[in-house]
Parts: sequence; structure tokens; C-alpha cells
Amino acid sequence: MSKARLVITAVVVEGRSQSEVAREYGVSQGWISRLVKRYRLEGEAAFEPRSRRPNTSPTRLAQSTIDLILELHENLAGKGLDHGPQTIAWHLTHHHGLSVSVNSIHRHLHAAGLIVAQPQKRPKSSYIRFAAEQPNERWQADFTHWWLAEGTHVEILDWLDDHARYAISVTAHRRVTGRIVLETFREAIDTHGIPASTLTDNGMVFTTRLSGGKGGRNAFENELRRLGITQINSTPNHPTTCGKVERFHQTLKKWLTRQPRASTIPELQNQLDTFVDEYNHRRPHRSLAQHATPATAYAARPKADPATRTDTHNRVRTDRVDQAGVITLRVAGRLHHIGVGRTYTRTRVLILVQDLNIRILNAATGELLRELTLDPTKDYQPTGAPKGPKRKKFRT
Repeated sequence: MSKARLVITAVVVEGRSQSEVAREYGVSQGWISRLVKRYRLEGEAAFEPRSRRPNTSPTRLAQSTIDLILELHENLAGKGLDHGPQTIAWHLTHHHGLSVSVNSIHRHLHAAGLIVAQPQKRPKSSYIRFAAEQPNERWQADFTHWWLAEGTHVEILDWLDDHARYAISVTAHRRVTGRIVLETFREAIDTHGIPASTLTDNGMVFTTRLSGGKGGRNAFENELRRLGITQINSTPNHPTTCGKVERFHQTLKKWLTRQPRASTIPELQNQLDTFVDEYNHRRPHRSLAQHATPATAYAARPKADPATRTDTHNRVRTDRVDQAGVITLRVAGRLHHIGVGRTYTRTRVLILVQDLNIRILNAATGELLRELTLDPTKDYQPTGAPKGPKRKKFRT
């Protein structure tokens, strides 16, 4: 039996005083008075639990604001754009003159069943974020895959500013090649200036560093060196190093999925141009201060310039000395033959290349076999060792 029923029984049925009952059950006389009054008015309903919700809530959002929040969520989601509480709060402030906390928006979206908890996701606090301090301090680049209406596979190449998340260039191609990477990079420079550095993965269109060093630099790498731009490549099997451009791909594909599937590359390019305009100028970015648009962040600070280049082109490769006592090395696209000596025929060697400075070591013992500065004008680099005396011929 509930305490309320015991109290009512003691006061109404047994006729005991309220003060006596209050002392016995450890409750206030005021509560007993209200309970007795409610029982005489409502009967058994007085024992049912009642909601503690206040009759009025002065701080509650107006219904029109709640409706607007739900409408913005639906419209943004329908366009394939971000529709989270932070983005909705930005739109309310900038387009509707309303200041609503992110927590309030989250609460109403959750009440409407529009937010589903995802406890399996890694918490954002566990990530260590790195971002360039200035626009053009670092450009990230990568390409992703897409399919046209009839199933034709195409590739989309992206250049993204690391500081502002500004989409520098987004272009569609049948296949991304080294020539296309160089052309789009040059076009981006003509429009936005020269970046101080670039960050890409280790795809052959960006770098040849994982090809054993046999091909030297590719055209893109030579262009970076010519302009004094620092080249940074991610560690193999660590895609989070280029996380900003990878995340950009997700945003782009989410938007493209909501559009009619393009039938041709020019049609797809028109869609990409529309997306870039929306992404750069009208879509708030949650990773930027005050959820600014990328265009706002890109223009807010002075742009970085390529610093005075102090890097060198370092390569490490292995080879085996051939029967003629020679190894081969490609530099700037030209193959050079380097004499080591017939004494080391079939010896496995380690070649350390720093620009034109070359050191050749015995891979097994670490012994330095030869050190030289390459003459890029000559195909053959002789050992420089003096020739031995001519053998005399003896008549028999």
C-alpha cells in the first residue's frame, strides 16, 4: 500500500489528526492537507502519480522556431548537405536572425526522431587535429571514383586548402594521369597563387618515391622543385594523414548522390562546379572558427608563400653490380651508368642519392665502394681509377 493511501486512511477513515499522522509517517502537514483535499475532490484518482512538468515554460522555443528547425533539417538533408545541429544553428543565425543553442536544436531533433545515437563511432576528442595556420600554407590533393548514368567509371581530382578547407579545384576525368595532375595544379596556381607545400598520398601521379627511386622525379615533383614548393607524402597505409581531402570526398559524394546521375563528363563537371560554389560560399564548415564558410576563412588571413627551399631530393635504392662493374641510375628522366669496378661484380649495393651526390655502399657490409657527384651531361660516370699497365706480348 502506498504512503498516500496510508495517510488518507489514517486521517479520513480513522479520524486521526493531521499533525499526529505527519509525525508518524515523516511528512509535512501541508502535503497531507493537499492530499486530503484532492481525495475529496477526485476520489481514487488522487492516488495516481502526477506529472511534474510545469504548466508553463517561459524558456521553451516558439513552435514556429521548432517547425523552422525541422524544415531546415529536411531541406539540407534533401540537398545532400550537412544537416546537423551546428549547421542548422548557423543557418538560423545568418539567414533567419534567430539565435538558438546547439543543445536546444539537438534536443528537438532528437525528440522528432531525427538523430540516432551512434555509440560505436570513435569520439572526436580521440583525434589529434592538425591544420595549417595560413591559407596556401598546404594544399591537399587526391582523386576519388564515380560512375556516370550508364555505368561508365570516371575519376574526380580534388585540390583542397588545408587551412580553410577551401576547394581550390575539383575536376572530372576519364582517368587521372600525371599530366592531368600537373595541368590542374598549374591552373590552380594561376588563380590562387603558389602554395608553400603540398600533401598527397603515394600514388604514382603524385610521386615516384615508392617505385624504388629508379624513375627519379615525375613531372609534378619537378614542378614543385622548380617553384620551391615543399612536397609532403603520407605514410603508406595511413589515410588519416590526408584526412581533410578524404572527408571532402564524403561530403562531395553525399551531395552528388542526391543529384540526377550525370550521363557525360561535361555534365558531371557542371554538377561539380555547382557543388564547389555551394561548398565554398554558402555551406558553413564545422571545423572552422564560428562555423565560417571556407571562402570566408580563405580570405581572412594573408596567404603563405613558398619558403626558401632547403630540402634536397633524397633517394635510397638497391642494385647489383653487373658483369661490367657498372650500376644504372635514372636522374631527371635520364639513365646514367655509374662505374663501380669489376672487382665488385654481382655485389649487392645500397645507393644513397642526395640530389647529384651519390654514395654506393656494399649492402652486406656497409663498406663505401664509391662516392661521386654525378655529371648530368654524361651517360657514363667512369670510376676514375688509373688504367693498369699494358700486358707485354711474348713470342713463342
